[in-house]
Amino acid sequence: MCNVCGCGDSHVEGVDHHHHGSHHHHDHHEHSHHNDHHHGHANVQKSSNEQPIVIHHHYNHQGDVHHHVHYTLPATSHHEHSHQHPQHEHGSHEHHNHVHDSHDHHQPETLDKGDLHYGKGEAEVHVAGVSQRQLLTLEMDILGNNNKLAEHNREHFEANKQLVLNLVSSPGSGKTTLLTETLMQLKQLYPCAVIEGDQQTSNDADRIRATQVLAIQVNTGKGCHLDAQMVHDAYHQLAMNESGFLFIENVGNLVCPASFDLGEACKVAILSVTEGEDKPLKYPNMFAAADLMLINKVDLLPYVDINIEDCIANARKVNPNIQVIKLSAKTGEGMDAWLNWLTEQLKQYQ
Repeated sequence: MCNVCGCGDSHVEGVDHHHHGSHHHHDHHEHSHHNDHHHGHANVQKSSNEQPIVIHHHYNHQGDVHHHVHYTLPATSHHEHSHQHPQHEHGSHEHHNHVHDSHDHHQPETLDKGDLHYGKGEAEVHVAGVSQRQLLTLEMDILGNNNKLAEHNREHFEANKQLVLNLVSSPGSGKTTLLTETLMQLKQLYPCAVIEGDQQTSNDADRIRATQVLAIQVNTGKGCHLDAQMVHDAYHQLAMNESGFLFIENVGNLVCPASFDLGEACKVAILSVTEGEDKPLKYPNMFAAADLMLINKVDLLPYVDINIEDCIANARKVNPNIQVIKLSAKTGEGMDAWLNWLTEQLKQYQ
């Protein structure tokens, strides 16, 4: 999982910085940046080892938001040194401790035929030069902060009686096409809005806006998923206060979004028939976290080599309670079942 990669910067298109509730108090101080933006320090926390965790928010003259998260790893070995990085353009100095622990190098498990499995350690992930203990501490820090923000988001969603769905899939599964077709049938009956996640471009948000449904694009830069802070900022930019549907289309990725709660009611995993029946076994965390699996592009079944029943069986090996709907956004097959599922879920929030 990406809890140790930093996940890049994020940009929320056209966002106004409005924070509600006691969780969000930010001080913004002007600096003489070359790109003329404000730089604030927020959400200063302590990890379990009293190491500071600081989230920096940058605001430029267009109101765009960039999130930079700086984590300091706890010292866990005798081989530790620190150094000062060169001064940033805004004139601040940042000190980072880099820990090198030669005594806790994570060894992969050797499987049959000499295959190597790096996910068998305590942290279930490997990063060169970082111990399993450090990775676990970092994971708790990142996800702990994210989960607090997700609960804050959830309070907003529930207060407004909104069904919020986190749509997750690999790139090319057809989730944007499925979403636009869904909105065309729902928008006359219920208020709808969309938060779109991609590394770059506003292409998908533009497709949603063409349906006359409100949409905010969130560009994550190097980030491989949306997080609760990004959704919080985009949600307040949408200013959606009535009961209805909020769809969050996550970055195309079957790994990292599984770990990050955004405050949604449930995750919906979309799997195209072109991807094969083994994807739930290859990416089990995603399908274990999902309440519903949509098997999309069933109109292509005559042309692809996939056994749908095997695909469903594989999904239920990792998540016995997962629901399944087979459909085609292109032909409309199965769309009624999907729309019925949505309206039944919404009733629980009204």
